Amino acid sequence: MAGLEVLYTCVGGSITCPQDAVVCFVHWEMIKNGCRCIGSGDEPRSTDKRSELLPADWSSNKELYSLRYKTNDSDTQLLLKAIAVDSTLIFNLMNSSTQQVSDLTVNISDHVDAEQLQTFGRVFKDADGLSEKVKTQLLPSQGRTSGHTPKKKSGKEEEEEQRRRGEDSDPLRIPSRHPRQGSQPRWPDPMVPPFAAGGADLDPFGSRGGGGMIVDPLRSGYPRSGFDPSSGIPDILPPGAVPPGARFDPFGPIGRHRPGPDPDHMPPPGYDDMFM
Repeated sequence: MAGLEVLYTCVGGSITCPQDAVVCFVHWEMIKNGCRCIGSGDEPRSTDKRSELLPADWSSNKELYSLRYKTNDSDTQLLLKAIAVDSTLIFNLMNSSTQQVSDLTVNISDHVDAEQLQTFGRVFKDADGLSEKVKTQLLPSQGRTSGHTPKKKSGKEEEEEQRRRGEDSDPLRIPSRHPRQGSQPRWPDPMVPPFAAGGADLDPFGSRGGGGMIVDPLRSGYPRSGFDPSSGIPDILPPGAVPPGARFDPFGPIGRHRPGPDPDHMPPPGYDDMFM
């Protein structure tokens, strides 16, 4: 708790109620995490300056506390407000640049002894617990600057990034046939429900397991006699007339041989005896 006692002693004359002590503690956490107070109220003033101390009028309103801060390494402004509601203090911290807000509710009696306001060694109860609440609930989303440095990229990562920038900026570069993973959307399979409507049109032979719209007698799913049209049909088709695996619709009884004239045959040329 180094520094808190000095701060508390400096503003001890302004601390007249338990909520003053809580606000003083939260202010100390803001200072520890790389912020400096520039004034009180919502609007900037000509007298604003960075300081680790609290402004002279910081506790003039016991129902609503309003303090403004700036981070050490930038001009980012933070507005801290504390509203007293019954036995609690509700803190709101807003980043003026991003309008991002974080909040914290503190039960005053859990952390301050109202009978020991002028005795620093006894005024705070469970100071470690209150400090943890401020760090985890009020400060993280505002981008604390204390001890924080951005992660430095390795030389290999920087070279790869520069190479990609060069490729993207070259107007004559032919895009790769194998796009990087994640650069193309993953469309759902059109043959899988609920997108399978009209699948028979997209897959007419049912090669993917569904029902096609064209019936192939050789691939209909019914028992087959073992007939292979690619081997030929005696006296009808020579071997090889039908390519292997091709669709073939039989045009007559398979395996039946007609050795002689047939009533269905055409008569010989010039023969007109209907009784023959």
